[in-house]
Formats: sequence, C-alpha cells, structure tokens
Amino acid sequence: MVYQHVVRRALFRLGGGDPEIAHERTLAALARLGPAMGGLRRLAGRPTPRTVFGVRFPGPVGLAAGVDKNGVALRAWPGLGFGFVEVGTVTWHAQPGNPRPRLYRLPRSEALINRMGFNNEGASTLARRLSALGTSRVPIGVSIGKSKATPVEEAVADYSASLRELHPFADYFAINVSSPNTPGLRGLQDRSALGELLAELRRESDSLASAERNPPLLVKIAPDLTLEAVDDVLEVCAEHGVAGLVATNTTLSRPGVEADEAHLAEQPGGLSGRPLRERALEVVGHVVKRTEGRLPVIGVGGILTPEDAMRMFDAGAALVQLYTGFIYRGPALVRRINRLDRQVTTCI
Repeated sequence: MVYQHVVRRALFRLGGGDPEIAHERTLAALARLGPAMGGLRRLAGRPTPRTVFGVRFPGPVGLAAGVDKNGVALRAWPGLGFGFVEVGTVTWHAQPGNPRPRLYRLPRSEALINRMGFNNEGASTLARRLSALGTSRVPIGVSIGKSKATPVEEAVADYSASLRELHPFADYFAINVSSPNTPGLRGLQDRSALGELLAELRRESDSLASAERNPPLLVKIAPDLTLEAVDDVLEVCAEHGVAGLVATNTTLSRPGVEADEAHLAEQPGGLSGRPLRERALEVVGHVVKRTEGRLPVIGVGGILTPEDAMRMFDAGAALVQLYTGFIYRGPALVRRINRLDRQVTTCI
C-alpha cells in the first residue's frame, strides 16, 4: 500500500506527469542501484523454481518486454523478485520510435496505451551491454522485432541479423510479430509470412547452436487474432519447432475502459492492463487446450493481483510476465505472486 499511496503518486508526478519521463528516470535509478539490490531477493517470496522449454527459471514471474528495452537495469530486477527478464523489443537498426507523446496512463482502468514504435538502441548495442553484464542471476529473454526502416518483404533478413548478434546472450528469443505500433508487423502472423520467418530463424539458430547454448524460439501473438487465426499460428509453430508462445501483446480494442477515461482510450496504440485480462486468459486457455499442454505459454496481460496470476496458471500458463500491473501495483505484486505460488505448489 505504501507503493500505491506514496511511491506511485510521486512517480506519476515526475516529468510533469509525463509517463515516459517517469519511466526513464525510474530505469536510470534502478540502473544505479542494481548492484546493491541483490540482498533484496530474500524478501521476494521464495518462489518455486521450474524448468520450461529447457530453461531453468528460479521463479515464475518475469518482467515483460518493453519495460527495460535496452537492458540498462538488469542487475536490479532479480532483487525485486523477478525470476526472468525479457529485454527488447530490440530491432537490428537503432531507432527513435514514434513521435512523443506516445504513452498514456488510464489510472481508473489500471491500464496503459502506448504507441512507442520499438524505440531502442539496436541489437549491437544490446549485445555489448549483455556481454558486459556477464552471467545473469536469472534467465534473459530477448524480444526481437522488425526495424521500421526495413520493408516488410525484407523482414526475414532483419530479424535474422538481430538473432545472430544476440544469440550468444539470450536464454530464449521471443519473436515479436504482434506489436500494433510498427506498420505491417502484424501481417507477419499470417500463415505464409510466419512460416517463412520461422523457417529462416530456425535454420539460423540451429547453425549457431552449441552443446552449451541453443536458446529456444518463442512467438509472441496478439490478443486481437481470432481463435481460428491462433490455430493457424499454432500449426505453423509446430511445423518449425517453436518451443513456446508469449500470449498476449497489447490490444487495439478498448474493452472495459472506465467511462470517464473514454477520451484517453481514443488515443491510437496498444492497450494493456486490467481491461486486457479476460481476453489474455481466453487466448492462453485456448492455446493450452488446443495443444493439449504440449506448447508452453508465458501468460501476460491484465495481471494486477496474485489471484490474477493464479487464474493465468490455472488456464495453463507455465510462467507469467508483468508490465502494467507492476507499474500500478509495484514490487509488492511480484513478491505476493511468488509467495502465493509457493503456497500452492507446496500444497500440491
């Protein structure tokens, strides 16, 4: 409650209330404090470790892509209880993203709308940062996307370049074909385009693999796909040895937004947070049922309480990720999910 009533209010006032400035300053502070935060792990709820798609996770709660795009605060996140961190989405070419303002808070709805546009420092800069980090205390996933300057017909080569550059450092790759903020990107979820992309990334990854390192490939999908389209994605993933899914990205629809925030909901971009919860659960449950649990799913979308996380696990998710829930509820949310997960798994 201290976070919500004191810390969050102060953070939301930073930069004159500009959410992106607050985000940048928070990351900068965590980057400075990171080396000193290791001792906080003992307060993080003692989560139950698990192995998913061949990777050992010390806890089930991950930081979603988009929070620490460039990996500047990687030493801090384990101290806050995260069992893994997904950096990115990173593109082959460094890019500034879409014009500001591009991030909006909907506090009553506990939601965000963003149209960031994959702003990041590029794959090579991230690779150098991960190299300097050395061994991480938690797995590092790398979300890769298409550079805006790259035509869609050249997307395969663009993704492949990022994968090659970051292959030595990733514990898994999340192939982002579902952001609504890069023109043409979601078209890569179509059966033929996705098949071409995954075939090349599979070949590239296998050629770089060693006995010590062969990071699994995951695909991140949009909540706006019909369930029939999700089935098409699943078939393509099975054909190309995809190890898992991240479900889901942000949505272009506007379900469940509070009436007095409807004017903010008119902003273009992807909606995340509490309004996305039911659809994310539906997609995760569908994937698990359709694949009979053979394809692990990282569930993300609308998790703002430990009970939300448990519903995601009950739907079949192997792991969960936080973004918007972490912003609104703070580090205590990670700790409470870890503790509840520990209680549930101990009882089982």
